[in-house]
Parts: sequence; C-alpha cells; structure tokens
Amino acid sequence: MSGEVSQADNTADYREVNFDGLVGPTHNYSGLAHGNVASMSHGGLVSNPREAALQGLAKMKSLHDAGYLQGVLPPQQRPDLSALRALGFEGSNGQVLERAAREAPQVLRAVCSASSMWTANAGTVTPSRDTVDGRVHFTPANLQSSFHRYLEPETTGRVLSAIFADSKHFAHHSVLPATPAFSDEGAANHTRLCGEHGEPGVHLYVYGRQAFGGDGVEPQRYPARQTLEASQAVARQHGLDDSQVVFAQQHPDAIDAGVFHNDVIAVGNGPVLLYHELAFRDEQATLDELRDKMSTPLIPVRVPLEAVSIEDAVGSYLFNSQLLSNPDGSMTLVVPGECQEREAVWRCLQDYLLAGNNPISEVVVKDVKQSMRNGGGPACLRLRVVLSRAEREALSGRVLLDDALYSELVSWVERHYREQLAVDDLADPVLAEQTLAALDELTEILQLSAVYPFQRA
Repeated sequence: MSGEVSQADNTADYREVNFDGLVGPTHNYSGLAHGNVASMSHGGLVSNPREAALQGLAKMKSLHDAGYLQGVLPPQQRPDLSALRALGFEGSNGQVLERAAREAPQVLRAVCSASSMWTANAGTVTPSRDTVDGRVHFTPANLQSSFHRYLEPETTGRVLSAIFADSKHFAHHSVLPATPAFSDEGAANHTRLCGEHGEPGVHLYVYGRQAFGGDGVEPQRYPARQTLEASQAVARQHGLDDSQVVFAQQHPDAIDAGVFHNDVIAVGNGPVLLYHELAFRDEQATLDELRDKMSTPLIPVRVPLEAVSIEDAVGSYLFNSQLLSNPDGSMTLVVPGECQEREAVWRCLQDYLLAGNNPISEVVVKDVKQSMRNGGGPACLRLRVVLSRAEREALSGRVLLDDALYSELVSWVERHYREQLAVDDLADPVLAEQTLAALDELTEILQLSAVYPFQRA
C-alpha cells in the first residue's frame, strides 16, 4: 500500500530535493572514523574550513543553476560544550576546553567534529508517495557506532522538525535505541528505486551485520555500522510493508576494504542501480528481489572488479556520486575530482558507463577535496527528499537555494570561517565564541527557530 496521490499533486508534481549540509566552522582532520580510510589517513593534517564550506556551496549552486532543486541544512553546534560538561569538565568555556585538551584530547576532537556536513547520515526519509498516511516520514539516524556522531541526532531531529514542520505533510519519528543492536547510519545505507520520482518506489536497505541470529558472516577488520534490525525498525516506523522493501547484506570484504557505508559502493536513482561487483553479499538474490517488487524494470549497471578494483573504488569515491534525473529521461552523474586522478576509474566512466546501455549520459566533476580528505564525497553531502509541489510549499524557513541565499551564505562563510585550522586550535575559546556567533547569525539567514542548544538555554 502507498499514500494516494491527491488531485493537486500528480506524479509530475514530485521532485527530488537534495538538502546539502553546510560545512561547519570547526571542519578539521582528526581522523575519528574507524573504517573510513580517507578520514584515518588524513588525521592530523591542517584543514581549511573556509575552503571546505565554499566548495560545498559551489557544488550546491552549480546543481541549482543546472535546474535541480537544492536545499540547505545548517551544521551542528561545535564544540559541543554540554557534552564536555556531561563528562565532568567544569568551569568557564575556556577552562572546559583547556582541561579537555590536556586530559582527553581525543574527546575534545570528537566534540569539535564537523561530520554533520555529510547529511546522507542525518536520517532516513520515505516520500509521501510510498506511505499509508500520505505524509513524508523522517527518522534521524542514531549514529551510535562512533561517539563524535552519536552527539548529532538530537539537533538533527530539531532541524528536520523545524524545516518539515507542517504535520499535515510531514511525520517525524524518534531515533532508534542507541545500542549496537539497532545501529543506524541513515540514508547512506538506503536507496529508493522507482520509475519517476512521483511513482511508487521500492526501498533497498543495506546492512552490514545481523544483531540477533544470522550466520555470523561479518567483516573482520572494520566494524559493520548498520544492522538488519535497525533497517527493519525504520521501515516499520514509516509503515512500509514487505512488498515495498528489500533488505540486502553488504559484502563483508567491501567493509574490510574501507566501504563503511553502502553509498561508498553503490548509488541508485529512479530505476538505475549503479553498483560495484562487491557491493552485496548475495548480488543475484538482491537483484532478483528488486526486479520482483519494482513496478518498473530495474536497470542494473554493474561495475566488475576487473574494471575498477575495490581500492580504486574507495580511493576515488566513484560510487559516492550523485545520480540525478533530467527532464528528458537521461541522468547526470556528479563525481568528485578524485575520479579523474585514477586512470582505471576515469576509463570506466568514459568507456563503460557513458558508452553503456543505460540512462547515464553525462559525467560532471566537482572539487570537494576538503570533504574527500575527511571521507565524504558528493553523495555524502546530501540528503535526498522527494517532495510534491504542496510539500515544497509547506517547508518552513528559507532553505531552498536561490541566487540571493547563495550570495548571503558565501558572505557569511567568508566573514566567520578560518582559512586554516589545526587540531591544536580546537582548544581555543575564541574559536568557540566565533562559532556560536556564526551559528546564531545563520539561523537568522535561514529563518529557522532556535535549533541549537545554546539558543535554547
């Protein structure tokens, strides 16, 4: 069953909106994400928060200019001083930061993480076209697999509730219990496949391990961040039935090679599923079930291991690209610049994908190097939300990008962001003050309510 399409909202009224997360002022390379090869290998380097934010905004603006609908989500409040105080650090903000830097530097790095920029991890979204009550459903991810991301869901939930506030159109669910059994990493492990965006879809949930039961086949080197039980729970929250869902296990060898989320090894859009040979533990069964449940023919685009090694897939983030629909039925693949730097990957794009029998007709290269060094490509930076015309009109705040908003956000970044940030700078109380001032101004620009803890205190 799925939500009925009203007379005011037919299939053509539905559009996908990519909501990108703004890079936060404390963007730094702390190497916090175990299993994320890029993050670990660049830990300790000096970052450029201003360049990172401007690269993200430039990608948003270019997609907006190309005719795609583009939204903006604010970053988290960082440093998270309340988290430090909950861990026993007391005194003024400066004293709290100084003591944390001296006694628990890794904790300080965690509470300064700007990882919320990767909004593919913000939560899971089900469009109204697929739900029984005809509303868009949201569940923030609990991100319990790492401390620095575990701090995000509360503010994420407030941000989503503030933007998607109209209860006539939007439904919000609580995060899953923050335990290993229900480890949930959001849309990074979820893909909706369909014909047009306004047609009924089938939801592919990819998990790394099964918490209760299972055959015990799991990665051995790096942790599997998503559980089957978490994916099943989100599907239940959103009212999806068996005919609308496919649960597939990620290949353990891929996780051990640094594929910490499914969106590092596969990307789907409309009826197209672009994936690497080692994306799924049981490739054929996954494809067969998708074909059986989809109302439109599945178009699988398989990249074999002989064409692109798993190391090149992880190093280039070929599959962590945005696959976007065009009005003529073709698709555009937005890839990071690193794809040009690896000969096998670039050859695959030119000679295999573009020349193949599939809707992908264009490859667009974007420079998101500051994000890539921390382990996130173009697809990590966005949360996909399919909305009808009425749902888009019901959005609260000023979050859909246009020329004026882009200009204001660029100016805001240039005023408030540092050009360089070393890990040792995170203890600077002036940085904390600058960040709070910047976020306070940002909520005014985006016309959002008090979503940050310091605004609600």
